[in-house]
Amino acid sequence: MHRLLPHPQQLARARRRRGEVAVWRIRSRSPIGDWTFDDTPIARGAAWPDPEGVHTFRAGRFEVPADWPLADTRLALDVGGEALLTIAYDDGTRLPLGVSPNHFEFPLDQRAAALEIEAVARGPFWAPTPDPRLRRAELIWIEPAIDALVQRFSLAIDLAAEIEGHEACEPLLALVEGAMARMRLPTATETVAGRESRHTQSYERARAGNPFPALPLPDDARASVLEADAWLTAELKALQKRFPPQGAVSLVGHAHIDTAWLWPIEETRRKVRRTFATVADLLRRHPQFRFAQSFAEYYRELEDEDPALLAEIKTLVAAARWEPVGGLWVEPDINMPSGEGLVRQALYGQRAFERLFGQRHRNAWLPDTFGFSPALPQILAGAGIATLFTVKIGWSERNTFPHSRFWWEGIDGSKLLVQQMIQPEDNYNGMVTPASLLRVWRNNADKAVASEVLLPIGFGDGGGGPTPEMVAAQAALADFPVIPQTRFAPVRDYFDRAEAEAAETDVATWVGELYLEYHRGVLTSQGRTKRLHRQAERDLVAAETLASAVHLLGGPAPASLEPLWRTVMINQFHDILPGSSIAEVYARTEPELAGVIAEAAKVSAAALDALAEKLSGAGEPALLVVNPDASPRPLRLTSDQQILGGQAAADGYVLAAAETVAPLSAAIVRPTPAPPVQVTARSLENLFLRLELADDGTIASLFDKRVGREAMDGRGNQIWAWRDVPRVYDAWELEGDYRRAGEEVLASSIEVVEAGGQRGALKITRRFGASTIVQSVRLWANSARVDFATKLDWHDRRILLKAHFPLAIRSDHATFECAYGVQRRPTHRNTSWDATKFEVAAHRFADLSEPGYGVALLNNGRYGHEALGNELSLSLLRSPVAPDRLADEGAHDFTYALLPHAGAWWDTGVLAEAEDLNRPLFHRPATGAPSSTPIVGLSGARMGFGALKPAAGGEGLILRLYEPAGARGPVEITPPAGWRVAGETNLLEDAVEPPSPQIRPFEIRSWRLLRA
Repeated sequence: MHRLLPHPQQLARARRRRGEVAVWRIRSRSPIGDWTFDDTPIARGAAWPDPEGVHTFRAGRFEVPADWPLADTRLALDVGGEALLTIAYDDGTRLPLGVSPNHFEFPLDQRAAALEIEAVARGPFWAPTPDPRLRRAELIWIEPAIDALVQRFSLAIDLAAEIEGHEACEPLLALVEGAMARMRLPTATETVAGRESRHTQSYERARAGNPFPALPLPDDARASVLEADAWLTAELKALQKRFPPQGAVSLVGHAHIDTAWLWPIEETRRKVRRTFATVADLLRRHPQFRFAQSFAEYYRELEDEDPALLAEIKTLVAAARWEPVGGLWVEPDINMPSGEGLVRQALYGQRAFERLFGQRHRNAWLPDTFGFSPALPQILAGAGIATLFTVKIGWSERNTFPHSRFWWEGIDGSKLLVQQMIQPEDNYNGMVTPASLLRVWRNNADKAVASEVLLPIGFGDGGGGPTPEMVAAQAALADFPVIPQTRFAPVRDYFDRAEAEAAETDVATWVGELYLEYHRGVLTSQGRTKRLHRQAERDLVAAETLASAVHLLGGPAPASLEPLWRTVMINQFHDILPGSSIAEVYARTEPELAGVIAEAAKVSAAALDALAEKLSGAGEPALLVVNPDASPRPLRLTSDQQILGGQAAADGYVLAAAETVAPLSAAIVRPTPAPPVQVTARSLENLFLRLELADDGTIASLFDKRVGREAMDGRGNQIWAWRDVPRVYDAWELEGDYRRAGEEVLASSIEVVEAGGQRGALKITRRFGASTIVQSVRLWANSARVDFATKLDWHDRRILLKAHFPLAIRSDHATFECAYGVQRRPTHRNTSWDATKFEVAAHRFADLSEPGYGVALLNNGRYGHEALGNELSLSLLRSPVAPDRLADEGAHDFTYALLPHAGAWWDTGVLAEAEDLNRPLFHRPATGAPSSTPIVGLSGARMGFGALKPAAGGEGLILRLYEPAGARGPVEITPPAGWRVAGETNLLEDAVEPPSPQIRPFEIRSWRLLRA
């Protein structure tokens, strides 16, 4: 038959007719009254007396009308914002449920109850409700047959829209028309006029109200709905035989709940309770449904805030209905936490899951992380995690990532099996719709090796999770043509099948970092948080090391610092540490991290006092110096009190001595001051370097006296203020052409501030707009490291501030420190993949070297870097206006440094100098003859230091080391007298057989130390 209507018109008519059917859904209504707002009476429809903060609504006892079937009754609510509803039944049962724009109707288990609601006048993304009111509070008697048929209509119409041009499209629409023709809906005016649809309401706004009652669907009409639905179902099954399903999708319920983002952490805790309560009820009512939820922190919070809900979740976990996933404490940023920070995410996360639910996890869950460090495969593997689910690599703007299932190989050779969902919804919150299912399968780039893809479903970011309609849609779509087959399955089951399939097929391998070509600005936004985070990480590692040193040398066992690590781990969340949250988040984060630093300082101070008491002897005044690092360190100290052998400086007292301090040792020294730094109005010079400043404040020359060569190829330390106005996502984005508009910020004054001592310094003042940049360019007497101690008083918006260093070095790659290793990246833009790396992550240093010589750029709290040609640059500050209008406003204090070195970076102390900049040596006044006491003896291959800490489970201490440069060699650990090496452990501190007598490239190794 000739088609009379074009396809778009057919779809529009079908949607219109579907709407006319849907108006019959509610058979009858019964209002719920007797409400209070914070114990004050409030009428239905009334505005909130106070829209700010958390408030409590209560409704007195209500009953379902006697002639209503309980199974067809729903409680319908709109209180004016997100809420935690508690239904208090007459028998004492209390049922918690979450109320949101996506969850507003609830089945009842008993005919009589009272209601209590904890509510905020905010939406799921924390936008204030414009006019918060108790808009809806009623019982409704629904027509289940209408619900089922309308959903089937919707799915068929949506599928037809998605497959336009496919042979199945026309017969599919014909089935919808046929089903509608089989219904005998009423036509009598008195019956129809009482059912307003959106098509009639727009014409009747002036009318006070509809004078016709909303009469229920007549019995014959209801019977015709059931007949039409049965006919449509049978015909869909027949059509499915002609056009069978293509592909397979494993569904699992999920609720992505950001620890903080557009809302503060306090609201997240409420979101967790609302979401978890909703999901628990959904699982009770739908046996086929399965749900997965990450974040050890959320479950731990429930121990304090809602132990009854946690107990119910434990029951669901034991029944394999609810699956805790991920193995980590939160879903952290992966690029900026240190190696030890990521280890603690896994260690404490896995231990929490095991304690709460009796199980560890093999599947990492990181859908929203902004790129991945190449160290992650080894860290996850060391924590018993073999697979990874993610999404956001598919967001890269320029180059399409070529795989959806692949082996990911890290810098040490460890591999993970990764399943990437290629955003059917342009995010990670999947829907159960034909469009979503078709797209997720079409986007499966590895169909030859991945016969099934994983699709988490549910409303997320702000939580909420799946809905009953999603569960019903999965069942309904089982009869549909074309679309992939679906099943609800646990994540563990999906990955077990994926691993088995990967073992029998040729799955591609991706080596190195997973770089996200998007969200590059997060490496710099909210710089104070990044600086505090770096210091908190380093100070916790040092505090554990010092307390463990006391124990190794005869003192008491150290206390666990896990509570402090928890604070750091929460603030490593992928919208907190990256700087992409609202101002209220950082008003909490910055004091929290400062508190961790203060507590770590107390632990370190007590340990130093104990070490000074133990190691001091009779004799003259001396200095106790402790090196909590695996590299020898120059004796270089700064203090707010007079140091033996030190001299006054601009920021207290300094000491630059000729001595070095052995790795992991405590030394009693009487320091020999190094020859003083020579200072003029524009120069600093020591035995290693001569630095000359131009009148504009840049480095005119940095001459390396050791090898007789110039390190600069142009003016060094150029400070540029680049205009930074991204197309979207202010705090997240940095445009590739940001250098189109900028201004170099030149010196307004240069003055000598330190001269004649063990450190020389020139202070440079620069002004830009309403902001001030003050730098002390410092040169220590015993080092080739030039420090730029930087204080910003920042009051300008939408600016990217960068320091640029053109170097007399030629290399096609630069080396950037990452978690427990380094990542090499190109310095050219040969390909589109190279060109996108105009802003990349590095931890404590980036290095540009040619054979025999190089220059490292160090920092103590910045992450955004660029290497282009012979230029290294460091991003110092960004000042976006959203979501925090005043991001990075005010004072900043950090230091970066330039370190020329003769030879390869790994042979010339770059790692030690980078650690020294971040965590200077510890010292205390002491007495006695010079001596050196090893905390733990290390010999063999070059190693980086990870941790020396009390064991999280079992006895003794855990020593963690890693190979930092890609070499290998033997390792020998010599504990002090009375201690022994009791074998090796994985990152969860389980005993393991040593993988090799040698430490391999970038390998992380952990040893347990016990009393002999």
